[in-house]
Amino acid sequence: MSKTEQNLLAAFAGESQANRKYLAFAERAEAEGYKQVAKLFRAAAEAETIHALNHLREMKGVKSTKENLLEAINGESYEFQKMYPQMIEDAKAEDAKGALRSFTFANEVEKIHAELYKRALENIDSLPEKDYYVCKICGYTVEGDAPEECPICKAKKQAFKKID
Repeated sequence: MSKTEQNLLAAFAGESQANRKYLAFAERAEAEGYKQVAKLFRAAAEAETIHALNHLREMKGVKSTKENLLEAINGESYEFQKMYPQMIEDAKAEDAKGALRSFTFANEVEKIHAELYKRALENIDSLPEKDYYVCKICGYTVEGDAPEECPICKAKKQAFKKID
């Protein structure tokens, strides 16, 4: 990998993380009553997304939908088969309860994402239109209607966000 390719990869990761961090900062600023600061954080987050997508395109990281689904399946599968199980064990060993909860939620949801992507790939030309809902507590993702209670974190139906 060339130095420029390494730089694009690092820049993509950094810009992607900045986007998520700034959105979290915006939520906190909003909750504390700083509406203008929240708006600034959201604007910067949007700019970071543009930067990240530009870097990803330059790396030829966006391919056909079928290829993208395969990559997504592989990524999600790696996370729940290898990455998160080790992180869960480390968090248990260090008695890091918050991290353990976060890793466990993510691990369970990545299994669901992989399955949703597999079904999408298998039925790519005949996918029926359905709504998706995501639990704002753990990330549980469901097709159709939101459940009365999240099967992963036990949050109530109101915790689910409909994805447009």
